[in-house]
Amino acid sequence: MLRILHTIAGLHPDSGGPARTVTSLCASLSDHSSIGIALLTQKHNGEEIYSGAMDEQQMVLAETDSPSLLKSGLIFRKRLIQQIAQRMPDILHDHGVWLPTNHIASTVARKNSIPYVVHPRGMLEPWALSFRAYKKKIAWNLYQKKNLESAALFFATSQSEADNLRNLDFVQPIAVIPNGVDIPDVDLSFSANPIAQRERNVVFMSRVHPKKGLKALLEAWTKLDADNWKLNLVGPDEDGHLQEVLAHAKKLGIENKVVYRGVVEGEEKAKLLLNADLFILPSFSENFGVVVAEALAYGVPVISTFGTPWRGLVENRCGWWVDAEPGALAGALREAMALTDEERYEMGIRGRQYARQFDWSQIARETADVYRWLLGKAGRPDCVRLN
Repeated sequence: MLRILHTIAGLHPDSGGPARTVTSLCASLSDHSSIGIALLTQKHNGEEIYSGAMDEQQMVLAETDSPSLLKSGLIFRKRLIQQIAQRMPDILHDHGVWLPTNHIASTVARKNSIPYVVHPRGMLEPWALSFRAYKKKIAWNLYQKKNLESAALFFATSQSEADNLRNLDFVQPIAVIPNGVDIPDVDLSFSANPIAQRERNVVFMSRVHPKKGLKALLEAWTKLDADNWKLNLVGPDEDGHLQEVLAHAKKLGIENKVVYRGVVEGEEKAKLLLNADLFILPSFSENFGVVVAEALAYGVPVISTFGTPWRGLVENRCGWWVDAEPGALAGALREAMALTDEERYEMGIRGRQYARQFDWSQIARETADVYRWLLGKAGRPDCVRLN
């Protein structure tokens, strides 16, 4: 049995897509009898974490009451060394870049001669590199570049992310495997007698962060005749950006058309997506954007941007893929809003079929094949790029 140790800095429910995609990947890999999975993360004592479908016994928690031990990653380092001593992994699979835990995972793997693979999770995309660039440049020169050069392999969730890794002059193999999505068992039948005057809903669901393009979306909204439509913003606030967004809506005079619904999960999230007429992710940068796959799985047409890898929205006739600027966003919204409910419903059904490509069991099989190839136990999978 292959022993794979996954590491991630945190799994707080508000931390965005990686908390969900990493735990879902680990849970799906656990279904393979030939692979043993453990997932190490750190947390405050009493802090809630997102574990998804993972077995409790697979979770390795570094817990403390000390903020300094968490910020420095020292509690993570102690638990990582303990875990390796108890059960030496065949591969250390680290998620993310830049944080102390990523540096620790790299150095501990090198010291113990453990093959080290990196899932950057979008943190090496051009926009991400330009955000707070001064701090990242220092980290890059001090340790980050060396850490990444020591990786045996990278995982990328899209071809565009793989291309950006090559643009940074990394020469290691890259496994291009998307994130996955669960297809919900819901009734998406179309009502032949829809309520013509009901208010329609556009939903944005992600972190409220500058890279998500929300100010551009608000500016696009001012260009629309959208009296019968409401823009629903859903997701955790990051670094106080929510107040900037809501202040911008007020400045533009559209605060009565924009509703912030906070963080939703479970049944509340499912209900929101089932009642959505359109989904929009206007990001400047995404390595994947799992919320797009989730919306498609619920039969919702999607508008996204060239900063995301979702060209397939156009190819599968289930959405729009446009520039992340107000004019282009307004054009896509205007076109989508002009469709009938039935036309949007048909787009959503095509989108749900497209989402089936991102089945977690298939993604786990491909990932397991990559592990075996890296350890010399199987041939090279088609998803692995050598150049």
